Amino acid sequence: MKFAIFGDIHANLDALQVCLEDMKKQGVTHHVCMGDIVGYNANPSECLEIIRELNCPVVRGNHDHYCGYNDDLSGFHPMAAAAVDWTRQQLSEDQREYLRNLPFSRMVETFTIVHSTLDAPENWGYVFDKFDAEANFNYQSTNLCFFGHTHVPIIFEKSEKIRAGYYEKIKIKIGRKYFINVGSVGQPRDGNPKCGYVIFDGMNNTVELRRLDYDIEAQQKKIIAAGLPQRLADRLAEGR
Repeated sequence: MKFAIFGDIHANLDALQVCLEDMKKQGVTHHVCMGDIVGYNANPSECLEIIRELNCPVVRGNHDHYCGYNDDLSGFHPMAAAAVDWTRQQLSEDQREYLRNLPFSRMVETFTIVHSTLDAPENWGYVFDKFDAEANFNYQSTNLCFFGHTHVPIIFEKSEKIRAGYYEKIKIKIGRKYFINVGSVGQPRDGNPKCGYVIFDGMNNTVELRRLDYDIEAQQKKIIAAGLPQRLADRLAEGR
């Protein structure tokens, strides 16, 4: 089986469509979504319906959570809060209920998926370095776990010690644990504005990061037309 593992779409329809088309070309047989379908960008309803139609395993991201519920946003960054408030108004009650019912983590075949961390997924902690990853490994029962949330594709490998680094294509080795960030479809933050997702080839035990060009300007125009903060449009071209 060949899995397309993707997340942090953040309502970026232009990027999502490019990724889905590439998945077809790469012969993907299964789809897995790491959450944060909505938030920040201008097409939350459309992106959410695409994911629902895929009928694939999905976990809840923090933006999915806050757009599904009416929790107070006073502790949010003002830009993120504005996007969440706008997104809530764009979604139907049925769509918001779907987001509320998503699990925080789950097993898919032989691997695990979570948006943030396995130790406390509902707290939305970030994993940026080996010290952050170490706590997660203590709760990881499978040798392979994919995550998102930081929007930065990075791999943590644990054998006798934990190693971290960026990757393009790697071979999964027996007897080791891996905690792999799949990057972001809709708002990359590693300095590369190209949208991204991962292909996990279960037959060959390989994980490949795909980075693709998409029409950034089209999404920027949608953000501005929707009345969302200008910075949300600007950052797409920066990959930050």
